Amino acid sequence: MRFLLTDEQRAFARSLDALLTAADTPSVARAWSAGEHTAGRALWSRIAGAGVFAPAVPEAYEGMGPLPVELAVAFVELGRHAVPGPVVETVLAAALLSGAPEHAARLLPPLVSGKAMATVGSAYALDGDTADVVLVLADGKVWLSPGCRPEVRPSLDPARRLAVPLPGGELLCPAVPPDAVGWARLATAAQALGVGLALLDRTVAYVGQRIQFGVPIGSFQAVKHRLADAAIALEFARPLLFGAALSMAPADIAAAKVAACEAAYATARTALQLHGAIGYTAEYDLSLWLTKARVLRGAWGTPAECRAAVLRGLRLHG
Repeated sequence: MRFLLTDEQRAFARSLDALLTAADTPSVARAWSAGEHTAGRALWSRIAGAGVFAPAVPEAYEGMGPLPVELAVAFVELGRHAVPGPVVETVLAAALLSGAPEHAARLLPPLVSGKAMATVGSAYALDGDTADVVLVLADGKVWLSPGCRPEVRPSLDPARRLAVPLPGGELLCPAVPPDAVGWARLATAAQALGVGLALLDRTVAYVGQRIQFGVPIGSFQAVKHRLADAAIALEFARPLLFGAALSMAPADIAAAKVAACEAAYATARTALQLHGAIGYTAEYDLSLWLTKARVLRGAWGTPAECRAAVLRGLRLHG
């Protein structure tokens, strides 16, 4: 069987690419890292209006979902453009709230429209200092926190700001819906694939311009091999991602996350090596994707946890 995106899905990806290219997302990400959220919130409203979060929200709450393939298409583009903010966590919040109908009607429509931003955490909540809805996972339950403390903790990725949720709050769900984390892992895998593709594109362009011994370094066989390995790893991750979006089986999603995140991380290491000293410079835009590739690798399931989920799935169906 040959799997291809539909014309509508490809058009969705192109429209997001055009929107994000025009938005100058590296500048938005740098401002977000400094705690200046005005440009980031404006971009958030635009991507929500373009339909980024609607695939994760049921139609009953003004969404279009569940449409996991469309969600994956969107999050690849978010990763390609290094969009800041709790994008994955908003998807997870939608999945958690869908299991609490008495609260979903109140909280989900603003997430779809972009009027509200959600985050999910336990000890820490990503971008909790600016999120409008803060959900806390504790003791297997889902709580609506009254907010987060104003101070933030540093992260390896400066655009991922960690805040501490305030204690107390409203109990939303007595148990975490079993498939909720799967949505977070799928979105993370798609975002990581987009990060890896951006790193590869930027590195291919760079090695074609950097001259050594009178020729572009991209003409060296060793450089070609490193880039080919990165391209193959990313292309092998792509069908796993969209296959998982079709099945939404926990083992398939875990396999997709491992493949996409490991491919993005390997591509980041190749990009750093081939850029040389400039790749270590925080002011150089490449750093926005390098740091994101590293943190996404462990977000919502480490490689070890996801591999264990794959093995459980094999034993279950073996």
